[in-house]
Amino acid sequence: MHIMNEIASKPNALRLVAAVILGIIFGTLLFFIVALFIGIFNNIANMNISFRTDVAENMLSAALLVIFIGFSIAGFCWKVWTTPSSEEEAETPEVDE
Repeated sequence: MHIMNEIASKPNALRLVAAVILGIIFGTLLFFIVALFIGIFNNIANMNISFRTDVAENMLSAALLVIFIGFSIAGFCWKVWTTPSSEEEAETPEVDE
C-alpha cells in the first residue's frame, strides 16, 4: 500500500518563505484568539487561570505562543510542499532542423 505514489513537486524558495511568514502571522493570531477565550472563560467561571498575553512574564503564554507558531509554520510548509504550483514550468520546445 503506497500512500505517496505521486512525485511531490519541489517548491521554490519564495513559496516556502511566504508559508513561513503566513505561519508566523496565523500562529500569533491563533494565540491571541485562544488567549481571549481563556480570559473570557476565566472571568465567567471566576477561576484563577494565570494565562495572560504577557509572554515576557508568563512562561505558559510564551510556550503556547511558540507551539502555535511552530505548528502553523509546519502546517503551511507542508501544504506548500505537497501542493503543486499553479504555474507549470515552461518546457523549451525542440527545434527540428
